[in-house]
Amino acid sequence: MATFEPGHLHIERHALTPDDVNYNVHLDYEVTQDPKKGKGMLFTLHGSMQGKDMKETFFLPKEEAYNFANNVTKIAEKYGIPKTHSQIGSIHKHYDLMFEDIRKQLDMKSGDPVNLENFE
Repeated sequence: MATFEPGHLHIERHALTPDDVNYNVHLDYEVTQDPKKGKGMLFTLHGSMQGKDMKETFFLPKEEAYNFANNVTKIAEKYGIPKTHSQIGSIHKHYDLMFEDIRKQLDMKSGDPVNLENFE
């Protein structure tokens, strides 16, 4: 199950068998300014994974904000979600809504210049 509203994505999965994965996480995000990397998104992933409470925060500069799922996957693996299931919520409809919201909040347009130093 997943729900989306601007600035917030909630994803929940209940284990169907003892070997299955379970999580109930919220991904909140907001525009912020980093002193070195400039304008970007501050993401906070919180809730529970595999029965463990968790809270992780990460910043992505404007040019990298669309790559939030990579960070979420790494966090999921850190909390015990196996690599075969760590791409939490392959819920393209909700991710598409989130991508669009991020684009609007960061005022991103096709053809915007990219600061390559942020990718080092």
